[in-house]
Amino acid sequence: MSTPTVGFIYPDHAAEDDYPRAAALLGLALPVAHIYGTDLHAIPELLDLGSPEKLSHGASLLAVADPAAVVWACTSGSFVYGPEGARGQVDTLADAAGVPASSTSFAFVEAARALGMRRVAVVASYPEEVARLFVDFLADAGIEVVSMSSAGIDTAAEVGTLTPDQVLTLAVTNDHADAQALLIPDTAMHTLEVLPTLEAALGKPVLTANQVTIWEGLRLAGVSAVATELGALFADRRRHVDH
Repeated sequence: MSTPTVGFIYPDHAAEDDYPRAAALLGLALPVAHIYGTDLHAIPELLDLGSPEKLSHGASLLAVADPAAVVWACTSGSFVYGPEGARGQVDTLADAAGVPASSTSFAFVEAARALGMRRVAVVASYPEEVARLFVDFLADAGIEVVSMSSAGIDTAAEVGTLTPDQVLTLAVTNDHADAQALLIPDTAMHTLEVLPTLEAALGKPVLTANQVTIWEGLRLAGVSAVATELGALFADRRRHVDH
């Protein structure tokens, strides 16, 4: 019996090469379909990017891969809708795809719960107005943000150019001693290659957008996988169990 495929809808282009990197490490098929909008970390543009029409189009592009689950691989384009709106967003996506669906925002919540993390620090690339909405989203799920930093970067394209050293500096500079884990919420940021370094430097789990998005897709599809290169979240097969 073959392992189910998990599909991802990714906005524009920035760090989508994190997905083939993970696919190679995990030995899985993780196809990515692209949808497009105005590349700006601003609320009206993000609402448009995560619209039902755009996500339905993404689902149609993934249909040829016959995925067992589909994930909207965008944090800001999901939490900007608020908890209730984000739930409606993934319910609509599930209807369009005909399979279970989720988004990166819910992936962060599920991943934090799987690790038993209730107090976190957030290192956001977005402008503060947008980053605050992620803090609110986490709070609604019972996750306390003990500190939040905002890099104030306006576009995903710019975030995608950050080097591993710049990502490491952002994380180390903005961690908080009271945080059980550090969350880095932008799928436009290349993070998979630096996850082991990040966790070693901070001495705690680090959850990054593309990492949790992939984990969430596997969870929905009922696929268990272990890859220590992908951080503490992927260190235990039991964390893939769908509750």
